[in-house]
Amino acid sequence: MLKQRLKTIAKYLVATTILAWFLFCLMVYVAPEMFFYNPTKQKADIAQANSNGFSATEVTYKSKDDTQLYGWYIPPQKNNKVIVFFHGNSYNIGSFYHKLLPFVEQGYGVFLGEYRGFGGVEGKINQANLGADAISAVKYLQSLGYSNQDLVLYGMSLGSYTSTYTAYKLGQQNPFAALILEVPFDSLLNVVKQRIINIFPFDVIVKDKYDNTQMIKYLNIPILIMAAEADKVVPIQRAHRLYSFANQPKRMLTYPKAAHSNLYKYNNWRNILDWLKEHEKAK
Repeated sequence: MLKQRLKTIAKYLVATTILAWFLFCLMVYVAPEMFFYNPTKQKADIAQANSNGFSATEVTYKSKDDTQLYGWYIPPQKNNKVIVFFHGNSYNIGSFYHKLLPFVEQGYGVFLGEYRGFGGVEGKINQANLGADAISAVKYLQSLGYSNQDLVLYGMSLGSYTSTYTAYKLGQQNPFAALILEVPFDSLLNVVKQRIINIFPFDVIVKDKYDNTQMIKYLNIPILIMAAEADKVVPIQRAHRLYSFANQPKRMLTYPKAAHSNLYKYNNWRNILDWLKEHEKAK
């Protein structure tokens, strides 16, 4: 009698495990936004940013499918570059403008463009849409008269994809001034495989793989990669592998005690400013 009960319990546990495995795979495939994105839905408050010393103006533009987008823009002083910042999978642009204040103080222009699905912008978050929205931000700046050589693309985390994608799609014939990647990855798929026990068919169920390696190897512009050794979101190995695909001139900086979202605390902006000045002198 006891033996039969144990067999029944074992069959139930096996069936439950298989069902849970299948449901997890299905949810990752059909609803990736539940696993990979954490947007702040409210629109970023430019008045608050202005009161904190970030003297940006809000501008509007459209993505290629007519999705209405907006960004925060501060023009450069004299003939300085414009740093175009692409944030990651969380929050909205209002959580990141502080990272650009040191560049404004040094006379650089800055632009933070918002993606659909974030910051009050309607639309679905996925690889194709985020890439299109990043392209639209740069095309807006081009409409103001800037050339690619006037623009430094700066992507953080998932923004490493949108910035690299933009450099790849728009910069083949007319390269951008530089590409800065903060806590980047080689691909989102590899991050998932490294962080989660590999008993799931991630190659199949992760539709948007955000593969940077297949684009960065075609770029021939100065590239700066900054990685955090204590990063528990994107393991530092992913940045090292991405760096191996990049062409010269390139540099990789690692921050031993830093985590995924606090490189600013470790004054990475100073390293960026020094690096930008080095390349300006080299020209």
